[in-house]
Amino acid sequence: MTAGDALKRALRVYFVKLGAAVAIESLASRPWASITLSGERHRLSLCLPGPGAAAAADAFLDGLAERDFALGGHILADIALVERSEEDEQVRLILEALTVRES
Repeated sequence: MTAGDALKRALRVYFVKLGAAVAIESLASRPWASITLSGERHRLSLCLPGPGAAAAADAFLDGLAERDFALGGHILADIALVERSEEDEQVRLILEALTVRES
């Protein structure tokens, strides 16, 4: 499983635990490397529909940078919100993340 696929799966699982629907509308990944590590940078667009979308987005974003996600063979080194928009009981989140391969 690629790091991007593992990240999408982990995000879906998290939203299920919140009791919220989520659609991952897009994922773009590109290779990343430092002197000692290699991995990928990711940009994701998520859509949360329905009357509880804003509350679910708030719960998800609260403490996001410190949250651990199980990515099987990869480590989530960084994740951050880039953009949030709300319209008609629908929330869109754009996230950027960095995953590295486990040694």
